[in-house]
Amino acid sequence: MTRKTDSHILNERSLILFKSLVEHFIQDGQPVGSRTLARDTNLDLSPATIRNIMADLEDLGLLSSPHTSAGRVPTIQGYRLFVDSLLRVTNLDHEQIERIRNELNPDQDIRNLMQKTSSTLSEITRLASVVTLPRSEGQSLQHLEFMPLSDNRILVILVVNDREIQNRIIDTARTYTQSELQQATNYLNEKFAGKHLNAIREEIIKELERMKDNVNQLMQIAIEMAQKAFENGEQSSDYVMAGHTNLMDVAELSDIEKLKKLFDSFNQKRDILHLLEQSIHARGVKIFIGEESGYDVLDDCSIVTSPYEVDGRIMGVLGVIGPTRMEYQRVIPIVDITAKMLGSALNSQH
Repeated sequence: MTRKTDSHILNERSLILFKSLVEHFIQDGQPVGSRTLARDTNLDLSPATIRNIMADLEDLGLLSSPHTSAGRVPTIQGYRLFVDSLLRVTNLDHEQIERIRNELNPDQDIRNLMQKTSSTLSEITRLASVVTLPRSEGQSLQHLEFMPLSDNRILVILVVNDREIQNRIIDTARTYTQSELQQATNYLNEKFAGKHLNAIREEIIKELERMKDNVNQLMQIAIEMAQKAFENGEQSSDYVMAGHTNLMDVAELSDIEKLKKLFDSFNQKRDILHLLEQSIHARGVKIFIGEESGYDVLDDCSIVTSPYEVDGRIMGVLGVIGPTRMEYQRVIPIVDITAKMLGSALNSQH
């Protein structure tokens, strides 16, 4: 974990030079030398003086010197100082705001709304995006139905919170008749309708335990099918992701092995979900820079997140994943306003 440097220990000219260097590196991706800073900062300083200041900044752990260049680049600690103390975020223009508002149309089901949010966030930032689905404690089952498909597969239709429809496919050990499916449907609707999904999952586990010595075949069929239906949903609805291929265009991440490990991490979900869980209790935007994430695979990445709310309760998190050399001043307000508009769209559905 990097240590934090207070901007107050630096004098004004050091801060000006440091800020200019970081902005140059974010834009160009090339180490920044003293001549560039002398030209662009309008400070009456010689290149030699600037080099001395850069050396001091390097001693503080804010800059590093690549072996192949005389210039310097910001460290993770340097980015943290820049983001916390020197960054001035840009305002989104009216066209971008309207685009986000139009894409996040509340007249669509939850899954489509989340997918549209993720794809819009990715397209606007040109980075990878992730959106968690609303926490299931806010989701109540209204009705479920089983429909037979081919090859011992069954379509499960769940109606949640009056209007949201979730479709899931489960595999069964044998083929069930329409009569068996209807009986299972009736039993489960009578037992679970109106209950929160998390409570249903817990009750199913208890039912399976109680049924070990129970010979009621209908109950056994119904509960075992329900277990598959709700487990399937829990595994598949952690978050929706879009635009991860955008990271292939980032020079720092273009190494094939790095990309493979990064994409594997996305597929496994565990690491990303842990970071998002940390963000869900934050008020406003939270930023993980490089090694601050605690996961080696994300050492060259930054994650900018913000929670979204429904009826004043935090229900999920959205964010973007990109290189540490991302345009923080542009990305932060996009993430922030998208979270607010997603919350607004979900509130409109209630």
